[in-house]
Amino acid sequence: MQLPAAFYHRKNVCVIAKELIGKLLITCFSDQLTAGRIVETEAYNGVADKASHAYGGRYTNRTEVMYRTGGLAYVYLCYGIHHLFNVVTGTEGVPHAVLIRGIEPVYGVETMLERMKKLKLDHAVGRGPGNVSKALGISVAHSGTDLLEKEIWIADDGYRFTKDAIITTPRIGVDYAAEDALLPYRFIVKGHPQVTKHIHNKKYNPA
Repeated sequence: MQLPAAFYHRKNVCVIAKELIGKLLITCFSDQLTAGRIVETEAYNGVADKASHAYGGRYTNRTEVMYRTGGLAYVYLCYGIHHLFNVVTGTEGVPHAVLIRGIEPVYGVETMLERMKKLKLDHAVGRGPGNVSKALGISVAHSGTDLLEKEIWIADDGYRFTKDAIITTPRIGVDYAAEDALLPYRFIVKGHPQVTKHIHNKKYNPA
C-alpha cells in the first residue's frame, strides 16, 4: 500500500527515518518497474541541523523543495557524480528530509543491473545513496516529484524487520557539522549487506 500524505507530514524526522526502514522504494519510468526495500536512512533536521542543506534557514533554488509540504523527492548531485534521493518531510516551511542510503533489490533486478552496467547481482546494487538512485533510475531531474503519484513512491507491504535488527549510529560523511555529526540520526538494519560499511568510534545503539 502506498504511504499516505500523513506519513510524511509528521514533525519528528527521526521517527519517519526509522519507520522508513523496511518500506519499499519504487520507481516506474518508461514502464520499467523497479523496487528495493529500504535498509538504511539518515535524518536531517532542518534549520537547526548543521549537517542539513537548510541549516540556518539557507534557501536556494536547489533546496527550495525542502521547504514545501512533506511527501516530495529532494534529489541533489554529490561530487558532480552521484544523484542522492531524499524524502521531504514535515509541514510547509519546515525543511526536514530523510536520505535513503541503502536498499535491498526486490523487483526489477535485471533493469537495475542494466542501469549499473553489471552482469550479476552483488551487494553494491543498492548499497550507498548514489547506488540507490542509480539502481532505481532516479536523477536530479526528479527533484520535486510527488511521492503520492506513480513515478516514484514508497509503499508498505507489511514486511517488518525485528525490533532488535534496527539500530542507530551517527551519520556518515558529515564531519563538517561539528557536534551535530555525532547525532544518532542514521538508522540501519544491523549486518545487512546493502548497508554502507562504516566504522564509528561511537558504539551502535538499539533504535
